[in-house]
Amino acid sequence: MARYIGPKSRIARRFGEAIFGPDKVLSKKNYAPGQHGNNRRKKTSEYGLMLAEKQKAKYTYGVLERQFRNLFEKASKKSGVTGEILLQFLESRLDNVVFRLGLAPTRAAARQLVSHKHIIVDGQVLNIPSYSVKPGQIVSVREKSKSLEVVDAALAGFNHSKYPWIEWDESVKGGKFLHMPERADIPENIKEQMIVELYSK
Repeated sequence: MARYIGPKSRIARRFGEAIFGPDKVLSKKNYAPGQHGNNRRKKTSEYGLMLAEKQKAKYTYGVLERQFRNLFEKASKKSGVTGEILLQFLESRLDNVVFRLGLAPTRAAARQLVSHKHIIVDGQVLNIPSYSVKPGQIVSVREKSKSLEVVDAALAGFNHSKYPWIEWDESVKGGKFLHMPERADIPENIKEQMIVELYSK
């Protein structure tokens, strides 16, 4: 159940992207953290760029190194484009699906909903954020948790047509995971091929 719990704005500033969601600090200080973050411009090596891309993916999806490595090895054994399959595995994590359904404002909040047993999959309570949701499964809010303010606040004005691989169902306050997403439908700014090259070294 380990996860990154350090300063998130600092990480977002390192990559220059709001990878944890809207960030007031990033909008005010859109440069690297640290004493010399605003004026030091050192050239990053090719290896450094690939490593940064992997770190960005790990922070974005809230996955630590061992989990990430295991997912990569699993992806590399499947036929197809390894980088795209890796992103599909990350997208099918239960905490990410809860986030994509609009039930939580961030992946961290989605992870907490899952851990605190507010989420059910096919009618069964499941509190494992890393669980891999299968096509056809229905992810929704538990009956006694449907009045949670955090869920209602997150759903307010949420556009459920953003992700074509998920079908929203208001009656269950959740949705069906239709199929693995195509790369073009995954909005994250991640250069997955660089991650593949990093692990292939």
